[in-house]
Amino acid sequence: MPTRDHQMMPDRRRVGPVSRILAPITVAATALAFASSGHAAECKDPDALTFAMVPTEETVAELELYKPVTDRMAALTGKEIQFFMPTSYASVVEGMLGGFVQVAVLGPYSYVIAAEKDPAVEVFATYAKKPGHMQEEGPGYRAALITKKGSGLTSIESLKDTTLGLVDPGSTSGNLMPRVVFGDVIGMDLDDYFGKVVYTGSHELSSVAVGKGKVDAAFVATHRFDNVVSKGEIKLEDVNVLWMSDPIPQDPFVYRNDLCEELRTKIANTFLGLKDQPEAKAFLDNVKSNTFVPMSSADYDIIRKLKAAKDARKKAG
Repeated sequence: MPTRDHQMMPDRRRVGPVSRILAPITVAATALAFASSGHAAECKDPDALTFAMVPTEETVAELELYKPVTDRMAALTGKEIQFFMPTSYASVVEGMLGGFVQVAVLGPYSYVIAAEKDPAVEVFATYAKKPGHMQEEGPGYRAALITKKGSGLTSIESLKDTTLGLVDPGSTSGNLMPRVVFGDVIGMDLDDYFGKVVYTGSHELSSVAVGKGKVDAAFVATHRFDNVVSKGEIKLEDVNVLWMSDPIPQDPFVYRNDLCEELRTKIANTFLGLKDQPEAKAFLDNVKSNTFVPMSSADYDIIRKLKAAKDARKKAG
């Protein structure tokens, strides 16, 4: 299963009156989009806000679910809300760092990478999940190592020299946790323990790849695995769960903090006030959540520690 191309190659589709999917634009055009009315040096107040999320198996369908949210953001901010269709975790980070994207849903690891490169990338919220098939209740999730039931792969030892599916180099539970934390469990690098390591591109694809026997094992996020179960593509009883990580903070919702403070407050209120909006119930139900909760940079310090450990290992060879 080849690694997904990490270039920004967005699709273009109309998703609603206040939302549209954007292609990459030139640096000059980006600068114009960010020009504010006489206050550009102090803060940015663009006429439109670009929203993006790390890709899932069905990002376009997920975008449709976000329509009540983008409509609410448009109403609260008075801005046109545009959507950038990414091809990878890296392309969302690139959009945030370049100022092309102002509001995004990142993975915890990709957020830490982005904020390290540019402190203007700031987390403000995440969702508190309902309990699910594998997912626990609250603003956290776990990385789970799964194999297909009946495959005979029922222990970590039985996985030696098999094929492992990871998600994306920018994924927390689908790459960082396996390489750092699980690497300590097996006492060596994943590439040395497994016969082959491949990137599938999403948690959903990793889950299905295990179910169809395309990979022998995979690391998946518990809440993303639940999505595949809910769609009927796999059942919890179809897999063996051989290992689970400690809790990981849920996907951070971020904005650029060089936006004007009043605008940032309205963006945050878009999500934090969703629980009181009847029209948003379907959206919250679809993301298996009752509410959004405020989050800060410190909530992701555990990810920074894991990243530092991974970087130290890499430096040491």
